[in-house]
Amino acid sequence: MRLFPFIGTVVMFVLLSNASIAQRDLPENLPKFDAKRLHFGFQLGLSSNGFALRQDLSKNDSLIGLEYGSQPGFIIHVVSELHMGPNFGLRFTPGIAFAARDLRYSYITATGPTAVPLVRTIESTFIDVPLHLKFRSARVNNFAQYVYAGFNYSIDLASQQFVDNQVDEKGQYVVKLKRNNYMAEIGVGFDFFLEYFKFSPELRFSYGVNNVIVQDNTVYSTPIEALHSRIFVLSFNFEG
Repeated sequence: MRLFPFIGTVVMFVLLSNASIAQRDLPENLPKFDAKRLHFGFQLGLSSNGFALRQDLSKNDSLIGLEYGSQPGFIIHVVSELHMGPNFGLRFTPGIAFAARDLRYSYITATGPTAVPLVRTIESTFIDVPLHLKFRSARVNNFAQYVYAGFNYSIDLASQQFVDNQVDEKGQYVVKLKRNNYMAEIGVGFDFFLEYFKFSPELRFSYGVNNVIVQDNTVYSTPIEALHSRIFVLSFNFEG
């Protein structure tokens, strides 16, 4: 899944190239779209979820490696945008996101390093509350492009932060993450004005500002000094 950001970028550039060619002498769709002060829509997207990890392996003598693994996820958001002039907009896109991430622990035993790392999968269900400032280029017929930056406050409904740690069905401790997640976000996208709605594919990167690991002195949390969310999202907006 680490190829996901590259694939998303390629898709975006292909769409941009096709749009540039196709915008010659076309009738203008939705001519009054930008005259609206406020408009709404919805957003569907695929995500690649991982971590930025800082570790100290010296805290466990038998631990020789600790890595994260990315897993795919899915998002469903509502889009609302307040126009602040011909080029700027304030976007509020609350919604829900489903994510899973892996932590892979490699140990050394009396017979040597373990052949297969021990994988701890952390599943999350986020309520996202993002707010972005958007800058859009001038519209050329039925096409425009935009960039945005902002902040996202996420609540992990699946967090076990305040639950006493206990072993799971495999007899292993749970890796606990904090309930609240604060993320800085940047993104780029393209507006295609179709006959009845505006279609906007976009690529977004989110980086967690706060350390989300819960230090509860288990064998899995002790080697981790800091754990920050890192998320890539390829999403598709439909706005009227």
